[in-house]
Parts: sequence; C-alpha cells; structure tokens
Amino acid sequence: MIYKNDTIAAIATGAASAGIGIIRISGENAIEVADRIFRAKNPNKRLVDTPTYQALYGEVVDGELVMDEAICLVMRAPNSYTTEDVVEVQCHGGMILLQQILQVILKNGARAAEPGEFTKRAYLGGRIDITQAESVMDMIHAKNELAARSSVRQLQGALSDKIKEIRAFVLENVAYIESALDDPENYSLDGFSKELQDKVQNTTEEVDRLLRTAEEGKMIREGIRTVILGKPNAGKSSLLNLLLGEERAIVTEIAGTTRDTLEEDVMVQGIPLKVIDTAGIHETVDTVERIGVEKAKKSLEDADLVLYIIDGSRPLDEDDSYIKSLLQDRRVIILVNKIDVEQVVDKSWITSNIQAPLIEISAVTGEGLTRFKDTLTEMFFHGKLSMNDQVYITNLRHREALSEAKDSLMRVLDSIGQGMPEDFLTIDLMAAYEQLGTILGEQLEDDLADEIFGKFCMGK
Repeated sequence: MIYKNDTIAAIATGAASAGIGIIRISGENAIEVADRIFRAKNPNKRLVDTPTYQALYGEVVDGELVMDEAICLVMRAPNSYTTEDVVEVQCHGGMILLQQILQVILKNGARAAEPGEFTKRAYLGGRIDITQAESVMDMIHAKNELAARSSVRQLQGALSDKIKEIRAFVLENVAYIESALDDPENYSLDGFSKELQDKVQNTTEEVDRLLRTAEEGKMIREGIRTVILGKPNAGKSSLLNLLLGEERAIVTEIAGTTRDTLEEDVMVQGIPLKVIDTAGIHETVDTVERIGVEKAKKSLEDADLVLYIIDGSRPLDEDDSYIKSLLQDRRVIILVNKIDVEQVVDKSWITSNIQAPLIEISAVTGEGLTRFKDTLTEMFFHGKLSMNDQVYITNLRHREALSEAKDSLMRVLDSIGQGMPEDFLTIDLMAAYEQLGTILGEQLEDDLADEIFGKFCMGK
C-alpha cells in the first residue's frame, strides 16, 4: 500500500454545536502548518519549539485576523495516534467556526483528510493492526453497552493476541518440519506426525470456539432481531411500549391499528434487542392490512427471536393455528397477554407441537415482565452477560477468514490420517497461517483496506 506522507487535517468532533470543537492535523509538516495559523499568548512561545504532549494557549489567526481563542496540543512522532507529528486545535465548538478554521489550515499547507485516514495511518505506521482499526469503527458506531465493551476488548488486542498465538504455533511446526527436512541429522521427524495431529486437533478446536461466538457477536453488534407476532389487538404494540418504557406505538381498542412494521432498539437487562412490531396476522380483505400482514410474515425470515403474543381473554381460532405454523424451527417465547382480566385460552394447545417457553404477562400492568426478562437471558449468551475475557467474533471478514483457516487445518488432519509426508502438511499449515494473517491485516489488498477505512467517519 502506498503510504501518503503529506499533511492532513479534519474536524475530529461531531457535526453539532458544542462547547469545544477539535481539529486534528497529522503529517510530516503538521506542527509547521499549525504554527502558521496559531499565535501563542506568550510571545516567546511557538508550536515548532513545543515538546511532545505539551500545549500552548493562544489565538487562531488568518493573517492579522483573530478567528478564535484556542489551545493547541502537540504530539510528536512516533508518540501519537497516527505515529506522525500531530497537532490538535481545541477551540469553540460552533460548526461554522470549525469549518472556517479548517479552511485556514488547509490554505496553509494541509489537505482535507479522507474518511478513516487518521486510523489508516495508525495502521500503516504499525501502531495498531487491522482488527484494532476495525474495533475503532465499531466503537464509534456501537448501539449498546455490550457492543462498546466488545470493541474496547478488541482495541486492547484481545482478538489479535489470540490470532497471533495460533499463528505462532503453526509457524513453529512448519519451521520444525523444514528444519528436519534440511538437517535430518539434528532434527528427527520420527513420531512427529502423531504429535502434530494432537496439536492441530487442539488448535482446530480453538478456532472453532472462536467461530461459535460469531452468532452471539452479530447479536452484540446489531442487537437480537426480535419480531413481535400475533393477531390484531393481542397487545403487540402495548408490549413494545412496555419494553421501551414510553408510548412509542399507537395503542387503541380498534383491531388492526398497526398497519406497518415499526422498529426500535431496546435494552432488556443489558441484552440489546432490535424489536420489530408488526401488523396483526389474520385473514383480511383490506388491501393495506393485507400488505401489513405480508410484511409481518416477511420479517420472520431474518428474526433471531419471535415473541408470539396471544390475547388470553379471547378464544383461539384458525388465525392462531396459522401463526403457529409459521413458528416451526424458530426460537420463540410465547406470551399470553392480558392476565389482568379473565382468561379463556387453552394453554396446552398453545404449546403443543412447538418447543417454546410460555409466560403469562400483562402489557398494561407489567406483571410477568421479570420472568420474561429472565427467560430472555437464559436463551441468549449462555445465560450470562459478563464479557470477562471472552472474545466475540463480530466482524464478517474475521468469520470468513477463521472458517477458511479451520478448513485448512482440517485438511492437515486428513492428510496425517492418510499418512502423507510431512512436507505435504506444510502446504495447508501455511495456508491456515496466511488466512489468519488476513485478520491482522498482513497481505491485505489495497482495495480491501480502502473499503474498510472508507466506512469510517471523517476526522477518525
């Protein structure tokens, strides 16, 4: 990859008015560029003479025009985020003012940074690997506490350390085989295949353990896609409002009020849910209602969890039978609603031919909500939410590379079982080594790097 050694600048704070705004400058001439637009209050002080990790107070100027008061923080290479000389101009946070100051900086020798270019330079400078760079983006876009904590773990190198450990094992054994082939007098391969077989089996299981976290990792990152399903007026919208703690969905006594899907992000005992409220499923001649029913059924396709809500005060009918038929082989929690009034439903029929917990609730009073939350916790994340030292695979690219590495290791085991010579084993061992290396960013194609960093926000 071509390393751009020019000087870049961008607004690093959010696109909204705030008390403080930060413009970041990075590159070989960052300090000189900042020195041209900054005048310290102490006339004997200049940015070009300022040691690393020290700041000066003064004014941002455009020639003789004073634009704002500011503090400039100097971070000299390699002790900065990008590993280059970096200056952060900390001024007032009005967006018009920040844009004006940025234009002055660009006029004095910097260019506008591309999305993610500061983090890309940190990666190219060797400060972080690509998994840590991706975790920065994940942290910025985290929608819940679990996702943020998982991103911090990866930024600290949790995944990188695990991958490096596996690669070190692979490389050590390839090196031994090659040494034994070159120098058989000092290195013996007698019994080595059997010994290698046990080691590769353990390593394959380790890779598989990482792969098994991918489903939970996806849920951590995006939330558990949860569809509320049921007949009209069963209490679907009331349940959504109860989970949200606010009147988000319209609730009336009139059946069929909800005509379209409504999506909301909800945290339930620390578990992130992406809840989809749907139109009531029933036979209807109303064109708009029928479209809503079709959208409700379609929302099941990508659902991680279905909350099948039943009005316990009304008899079951053919619509309930049809809804049950849609729930086969799906992860379901059955909620019998309206227990605050007289119940008439046959609960044994509800649970027949469907493996799912049944919980009685009142979406009006909140009764039964605690049991629902406990059941949800038991169904996901192995009944516990503590991150501890657990590494979750939250990135599709990582998942694919791990899957390919596992396939290569499985081929090694197959070759050992067939009695293939040791030099043949090194082919698939090195394939696994290289596939794991793509997770860390080794041998990363330019276009893939551009795609990864292109998803970052400006200024990061």
